[in-house]
Amino acid sequence: MRLTFLEPLYKQPGPFASVYVDTSRDGALADPDAALALRWRRLRDALVAEGADPDSITAVAGTVGCDADVPGAHGQALFTAHGALVLQGELPDPPVRDTAHFGALPDTMPLIAQHAPEIPYLAGYVHYTGRHSLEATGTVHVEAEAGWWPLTKVAPGERLDARVPVADWPHAAERLGLLLAARAHGLDAEALVLAGDTWARGILIRRLPAWLRDRVVAVDSGGAPRPGRALLELRLERLFRGRMAAHDQFLVGAFLARRAHRGAAAEGLPDTVSALQRGQVSALFRTDRGGSAPRWLWVGPEPAQLALSEGELRSYGVRTVRREQVDAALARALVGTGAELVLVPERRLRLRDGTGALLRYADSPVSP
Repeated sequence: MRLTFLEPLYKQPGPFASVYVDTSRDGALADPDAALALRWRRLRDALVAEGADPDSITAVAGTVGCDADVPGAHGQALFTAHGALVLQGELPDPPVRDTAHFGALPDTMPLIAQHAPEIPYLAGYVHYTGRHSLEATGTVHVEAEAGWWPLTKVAPGERLDARVPVADWPHAAERLGLLLAARAHGLDAEALVLAGDTWARGILIRRLPAWLRDRVVAVDSGGAPRPGRALLELRLERLFRGRMAAHDQFLVGAFLARRAHRGAAAEGLPDTVSALQRGQVSALFRTDRGGSAPRWLWVGPEPAQLALSEGELRSYGVRTVRREQVDAALARALVGTGAELVLVPERRLRLRDGTGALLRYADSPVSP
């Protein structure tokens, strides 16, 4: 996963306020606005207790709950720097718990995790209820949407909407197939998920370019599309559950191959941090392993200034140092050095300290 969407945040100097809050409004609560106000008061108190300035409090207060037009279960991630809102992210799912933190580094890993697995895809719904004949008088209605799963759950992509007389459907399907192919090629879509009438959908599939036809996944509709949510959301949820993006799978395979041959790869937090210090990391892997892995790193003012101990960092000539949570320090280093992040279940990849890295180059062997 590329983390370029976080670059505007890390261009700002700290301190930062980081807030994660459930902003769902269509649940079982009788008064969701009152519930949200209560959650915000608790978060505000937490920020005040950690030393947040009044401007930061005001910036968050003016933005919490501004996503009232987003239907379904979701949340917000809000980040301020020096009293100004710098980044606002919609969360495809509500946070496990509401949190607020004020400190030198932003707490971005929960937001990053909600972007995963970031699978590029197209979804299409072919509406037709008439007679299965080109001589029928009905209309074929097609909706299509491109996006990155699961972010499109709360940030749907541009919706293609076409209505075609049945008699014109074969020719229109050919034109539509070329349009879908262009969009699929643009984002390297892993799948074209199609629902709707079997007959009308089949005509479209047969007119797709061969490479895209091989990526078609036919599903039942699962009901009418929900306004404001991803097209075929429920079917996409089932299809992509537990799946990694193909790009991430490729990176995992490359890491395993290099590790097996002692190539350009690092494993364990000490070796990975050492590689980050040198800007050597191309992609960093983090698993969901807990246990005895270190929870803190020492960092300096620059992204690549991080170490496992205060003494090590000072030995590099860094004068201003502080202790930060591992994930916060790693996220800043990745964005600052242009490296990717792959979040992978431990059942798919076992790593010492739950951490490893694919390197841009291997260290030169030491001469005897």
